[in-house]
Amino acid sequence: MAAPAFGDLPTLEITFKVPEGAERVTMLGLGDRNLKIIREALGVKVSAREGVVRVSGEQEPVSAARGVLERLGVAAERNEPLSSQEVLDLIGRAMSGELRVPSAKPIGGTGGNGFDDADREYGPAWDRTLDVYAAGQPLRARTPNQQVYLDAIRDHDLVFGIGPAGTGKTYLAVAAAVHLLKADRVRKVILARPAVEAGEKLGFLPGDLQAKVNPYLRPLFDALHDMMDFPTIKRFMLNDVVEVVPLAYMRGRTLNNAVIILDEAQNTTKGQMQMFLTRMGRGSKMIITGDTTQIDLPDPTQSGLIDAARLLSRVKGIGFVTLDERDIVRHHLVQRIVEAYGRRDQAGRQVRGFDIHTVDGAGVADAVGRGGPGSSEAPQTGAEAPSVAETRLPDGR
Repeated sequence: MAAPAFGDLPTLEITFKVPEGAERVTMLGLGDRNLKIIREALGVKVSAREGVVRVSGEQEPVSAARGVLERLGVAAERNEPLSSQEVLDLIGRAMSGELRVPSAKPIGGTGGNGFDDADREYGPAWDRTLDVYAAGQPLRARTPNQQVYLDAIRDHDLVFGIGPAGTGKTYLAVAAAVHLLKADRVRKVILARPAVEAGEKLGFLPGDLQAKVNPYLRPLFDALHDMMDFPTIKRFMLNDVVEVVPLAYMRGRTLNNAVIILDEAQNTTKGQMQMFLTRMGRGSKMIITGDTTQIDLPDPTQSGLIDAARLLSRVKGIGFVTLDERDIVRHHLVQRIVEAYGRRDQAGRQVRGFDIHTVDGAGVADAVGRGGPGSSEAPQTGAEAPSVAETRLPDGR
């Protein structure tokens, strides 16, 4: 039997359903321009008839084409046409392995859009670094504890980041969300915050809903503006890719394929926290940040953050990370201010057996306990509580 000639590799064919009307043009380009780019760049056969794109050729380029078509489909849903250069960039990422794509399989094994959920075998969302830049510099954790926090966000679908002001809780959460959005791991980012004033009543605010909640959500916007240009943010908000919503308006929603960030969670009530946590849908991540030394509720014992830490500390799959004054990355005076207030409140007000005002982490540690999932070890109190340096995740890390 003659050996197969060089280059006679097994061929593969896949199909991909495309939308109709304007979405089809957004996905495939004018005159099917994007298909022509895929054909020429990858050396595959491509045809589009009766709402179906067929791609055939060798396995590796067909797999790459499949990933590019999926990303074009997502862009079409968002009404975001891609330029020829952006399509070429997608092809380059797919061929180099940077674009997370499922492996292709012969026609007949896929469902509606050419992809099967069971076929998605994504690896970690990132390794040690995020694909996010601020002021032209790559965003990185600046302390070991911040790196633990980012690792927890990467490895868990639900993460609590608890610590004093200036430790990067919110900023790093937004950075992780932007990375996941850029990498097409999620379809939208949702930013939420309880509308609680810090000790003074502002009365009724003018404007529509967006104008009313804007002052409360300004810290989240500030972080976004550091990492994305204004036209991109504006376009994303118009297309609901980035959604800013007051916590009170989230009841009844199921949030799929999204990163949902709840900031200032110490000012949620127990009921609000339970409502928020049960909004998480398939393919989503939730990041809850808060500072138990800055509770603005009339009754601090009703804080939903502390209640959730008590109840969920041993639930497998949920990450708890505690930050302290050593993780503060604002002006150097902020660290000294936090330490000074911490010394004053060291004795703290005892609230149901633990100190919610202890800056060194004892209060948070008492709330979440010391053991991992299934641990029978009782939470410690007072001087026996672990410090924030002993950052724990419920899976034992």
